Amino acid sequence: MESMVQVTNAVFLLNITTVGDRACMDASILVVVDIPEGITSIGKSSFNCCSSLKEIKFPKSLRSIGGASFCDCSGLEEVNLLHTNVHKLGESAFYNCTSLREMKIPDSLQTFNDDYGGVFEDCSKLVPSNIYVNNPCDSEAVVAYLRSIQ
Repeated sequence: MESMVQVTNAVFLLNITTVGDRACMDASILVVVDIPEGITSIGKSSFNCCSSLKEIKFPKSLRSIGGASFCDCSGLEEVNLLHTNVHKLGESAFYNCTSLREMKIPDSLQTFNDDYGGVFEDCSKLVPSNIYVNNPCDSEAVVAYLRSIQ
C-alpha cells in the first residue's frame, strides 16, 4: 500500500467499533496511535509494518487484537493492555516486534487461542529463548511468563 507510506497520524471516528483490516498497514512513519473508547476489536494487519510506531493507547473497551495487527512494528518498545478487556491475541499479532521489551496483559487474557502460536515470535527482548513461542501449546507458558514480570 504505497499510499500509506506518508501517513503520520491516524484518527478514528467515534462511532465505529472496529479498526478495519489493514487500516494503517505500511504507514512506516506513523509514530503514535490513540484508539478511542468504543473500539472493541483491531482487525488483521491493521498496523502491520508500521516500523516507526512507538506508542499505542488502547481503550478500555478493547476485547480482541487480530492476526498480524502489529507485525513488524520494529520501533514498538512497550504495550500496556492492563486496563483493557482483551481476551484474544490473533496469530502473529506482535510478530517480529524486535524492540518490544515490555508487555502488560490483563487477567482476561488466558491464552492466545490461535493455531500457529507465533504471537510473539522474534520478540527476543520480550520472551526468553527457553519459551518456544511458535508452539500453540506454549501460549499458556508465555502468558504465565508475562504475568510474572508485570
